[in-house]
Amino acid sequence: MLADDSEFEFSDPNWAENNYLSSALIDAGYERGQRADLERMGSREVDEVPHGDPVREAPSDESEYLDPDTLVFTESPSEDVEGRYEEDFEAVFDRIREETGKEVEYSRVDSYAASVEAMRSERAHIANFSTGATAFAVNLAGAVPFAVGLASDGAFGYRLFATTRAEAHDIQSVDDFARENVTIAHAEESSNSGHQAPSALFDQKFDVTPGEDYEVNFSGGHSNTARGIAAGDYDAGPICSTCLKDTVEGDSSLDFDDFKVVWASNPFPNGPITYRYNLHPDIVEGIKAAWLDSDFSGTDYAARTDYTEFLPIEYRRHWYDIVTIQGYNDVQYEQGALSE
Repeated sequence: MLADDSEFEFSDPNWAENNYLSSALIDAGYERGQRADLERMGSREVDEVPHGDPVREAPSDESEYLDPDTLVFTESPSEDVEGRYEEDFEAVFDRIREETGKEVEYSRVDSYAASVEAMRSERAHIANFSTGATAFAVNLAGAVPFAVGLASDGAFGYRLFATTRAEAHDIQSVDDFARENVTIAHAEESSNSGHQAPSALFDQKFDVTPGEDYEVNFSGGHSNTARGIAAGDYDAGPICSTCLKDTVEGDSSLDFDDFKVVWASNPFPNGPITYRYNLHPDIVEGIKAAWLDSDFSGTDYAARTDYTEFLPIEYRRHWYDIVTIQGYNDVQYEQGALSE
């Protein structure tokens, strides 16, 4: 079933009959969705959030407004771009300072749970959450998602790649994940493409239920899953497409031809920019302007992420698929359900 790279068609990969080396997908830009996908998500008729709570409204009592001298920004491990550093954000932080008159402090955390707890406890005021952890942040920490990045070529988001080694000729479909002696890795429990989405979509589309038809081995992250597959520690697993790209490009011992993709999902939105619901309205206005009214072309931030602009989103519309998947999996929005 392994097709030549030249046979890949972006609009119709025909996964029922084809596998592809990841090089074919990356060369075609298939690791991301397109602006049209984002617009389609935003135009959906959604009256209410299908699972969990909607975003919190700003307090009606002005005494409850949060007005810190320094705004703290945090981000967690992401299905967006991994391994970012404080200096990568300077262009963004400069714009926040201009719009709010506040200093900005960068606080990096190393887990989904820590990022949500930072905003819940008001130790973080602005955050870039991962896609899967966003619903936890909304329900537990009062996060208000308002923007996602768009790349210079109009691409956005990421896909779930069901991935194995190129030479794994006996693994040609997600169906084969359920075979005996096949070791499958998932990233982390709250990760969208690394666990939540495959738990729902593999069941719906292939009648393969993770945790029942195969043992789930949590690797601790997408890059760990990719490296584990390459090293033979795992035979296959679901990997965030952009994380696979970042991992291979950042590791000289890996090559895109080392990996074979046997199925890919439709695009998901990348992790959003959020603010805490009770920030003073003047600060919120400045934060939104800093992200939504800026062109980051030519900055270190754009060079690192390829995000030159940010577009507005609505949680109930753009996160509808994510929250529906989590509802299907009976996810409870509790701190203990987040990976430490």
